[in-house]
Amino acid sequence: MADPARRPDNRYGSRPTMKDVATSAGVGLKTVSRVVNGEPGVTPDTERRVQAAIDALGFRRNDSARVLRKGRTASIGLVLEDLADPFYGPLSRAVEEVARAHGALLINGSSAEDPDREQELALALCARRVDGLVIIPAGDDHRYLEPEIKAGVATVFVDRPAGKIDADAVVSDSFGGARDGVAHLIAHGHRRIGFIGDRPNIHTAAERLRGYRAAMADAGIPVQDAWMSLGATDPERVRRAAAEMLSGPEPVTAFFAGNNRVTVTVVRVLSERPRPVALVGFDDFELADLLQPGVTVVAQDAAQLGRTAAQRLFQQLDGVLASPERTVLPTRLITRGSGELPPAD
Repeated sequence: MADPARRPDNRYGSRPTMKDVATSAGVGLKTVSRVVNGEPGVTPDTERRVQAAIDALGFRRNDSARVLRKGRTASIGLVLEDLADPFYGPLSRAVEEVARAHGALLINGSSAEDPDREQELALALCARRVDGLVIIPAGDDHRYLEPEIKAGVATVFVDRPAGKIDADAVVSDSFGGARDGVAHLIAHGHRRIGFIGDRPNIHTAAERLRGYRAAMADAGIPVQDAWMSLGATDPERVRRAAAEMLSGPEPVTAFFAGNNRVTVTVVRVLSERPRPVALVGFDDFELADLLQPGVTVVAQDAAQLGRTAAQRLFQQLDGVLASPERTVLPTRLITRGSGELPPAD
């Protein structure tokens, strides 16, 4: 017959318990609890004995009981803007890693840049009793979350702040990053610099436009309306905007692109032109360093955004944070060649 100690069920036919593990290892229940929950106070030899008993019996921690004791569901929700955007991959992964370290499950979904969809998704997650929400907002009015926050749902906004409520937010320095990127183009001799960004109602787009204007003002360069274009980031719209700025008697000699989607389209437009045009983009993107020339970018740390937001979420759940705060993470200018091209005229 098989050794009963190696079967997943104990002699009564139910799943093995901590008591079964304690009996098999010859230790107390508290020692088993410490090993299972990764707590200190157990010698290496005892920990090995307990772990051997856990493996032999096929013991699994009863998270449901632990959750009921804490009054939590051990799950958090992540509302992204667009799951297809590569910027959100490392951000989502970082949130998941922090959640896993706290024994929580991550449930995510995409708002598809639709405020109504964002609200529907966030409230659906709350209805499933997630302990907290990390939200990349699509809308600018988040008062719909006030009852949920009052009910104890920890909430942190990331990449953009909440609208019309006071809530934790973790954002990149969009204003400072854009100002630095445009100042870099100015330092390489450019005066006619075009800005192509996302929709003006999006916080990051507005902040990057503000940074562009500030850099131009610092250099004493008057900005023409024809040099600025904000709107949807679909390729056709961006392509039209770039073509218009490159036409006429005084075309722009450089572009500052407001996000990675805009940058990729501008790269395609410039590849079709005989004369070089300088480019700096906000957000890094895959293969940017392999193009000729490589694309100079203002890089933000998407993983650090997600990690910081998730850490603040669990600090809220643990009662560590007293009041909402906005955390601003720095950006980094990465020079690769495209932003260092001199004006062609």
